[in-house]
Order: sequence, then structure tokens, then C-alpha cells
Amino acid sequence: MEMIRAIAIGLPLTVLVTVLALLIGTVVALPIVAGLRSRNRLVWLMSRGLVDLLRGVPPVVWLFILYYGVSVGAIRLTALQAGVLGLGVVAAAYLAEIFRGAISSIPKGQWEASSALGFHRATVWSLIIGPQTARAVVPAYTTFAIGLLKDSSIASSIGVAEIVFMSSQYARQSGEGIMVFFVAAGVYILLSVPLGLLSRHLDIKMRKAVAR
Repeated sequence: MEMIRAIAIGLPLTVLVTVLALLIGTVVALPIVAGLRSRNRLVWLMSRGLVDLLRGVPPVVWLFILYYGVSVGAIRLTALQAGVLGLGVVAAAYLAEIFRGAISSIPKGQWEASSALGFHRATVWSLIIGPQTARAVVPAYTTFAIGLLKDSSIASSIGVAEIVFMSSQYARQSGEGIMVFFVAAGVYILLSVPLGLLSRHLDIKMRKAVAR
């Protein structure tokens, strides 16, 4: 019972870190995608360099940099803030590539037809390119979200009391060894399965909508 309680205490922070990091990553990824699609060479180089930098450094290193190295005056990031921000910016780089790939998968004919018909750019994105891009993004986006859920355990390295942190603490105090980690693994699976099912449901629904 104590084992379950320890994991349950860490569960809200696991979900919180995952959701906030995914939200930050999604919002930050959008201007990066615009930069990656820019015809301005300087903007493209800056965007490409940012993506490579964020992806080239291990997430745990970003968390250490933000937690131990970043301070504004007397203000220093808490472990939770550093964890969310670190995972969020790394997520932005990967999501930017996912979004860019989805946009690139739209046939050129769609763009050319929209231009030939004189559609406004906002109309093209909201009614033609946007829905097709969303359908292409859903599987990869959900897969990344599931991966981010598991990667949220990295935040335990700077003291965020999520599932792995609480499991480790319980294992040290109780001496019950590895059993708590098996239970923690089961919790991660229980959290991941609904995301996978939701992804498949949305994918099927969007394919049917496009086929009409």
C-alpha cells in the first residue's frame, strides 16, 4: 500500500511536466517551422542551427544547465520550472521537424491549385493545407507525446518529485528493491495506452473526413 501511495504522489507531477512541456514545445515549434520554411537564408540558417543545437544536447544536460546555471538576479528556476522548460525547448525542436515534415508531405499541386484559384493565404492554411497537415501530424505527434511522458522521468535527476523520483526514494527507504519500479513501469503503460488509442481514433476519423 505504501508503494502505491509513493507512486500516486509522483503521478500528478509526471502528468504536469509532460503536459506543460508538450504545450511549450508545440507553441515554440510553430515559429521555428516558419523559419525552416523561410526563403530568407539567414532566417533559415538560424532556425536550422537552433533545431540542431536543441536536438544535439541530451535533455538531461539542458535540465542541469537551466537548473544550476540560469538565474536572473536573486531569482533561480525551481526544479519543476527547469524540468518543464528544459523538456519543452527540446520538444520544440523535435516537433518543429514533425510539423515541417507534415507540411512538406502536402502535394505541390494543392499549393498551386490554391494559388491559381486566388485563395487568400489564411484560407489556404485554415481550409486546405491545415486540415491535411493535421491529419499527417497526429500519429507522429502522439508518438512523440508518449515518448515525452517517459522522458519526463529525466526531471527526477534535478529533484522533481515525479513517479521515478518517488519510486527511487521509496526503494531506498523500504529496501523492497526493484518491485516498485515494475509497478511504476505499469503506471507508465497505463498512461501511454489511452494516448495510443486516441491517436488511432483521430487518425481513422480524419482519414474518413478527407475521403468524403
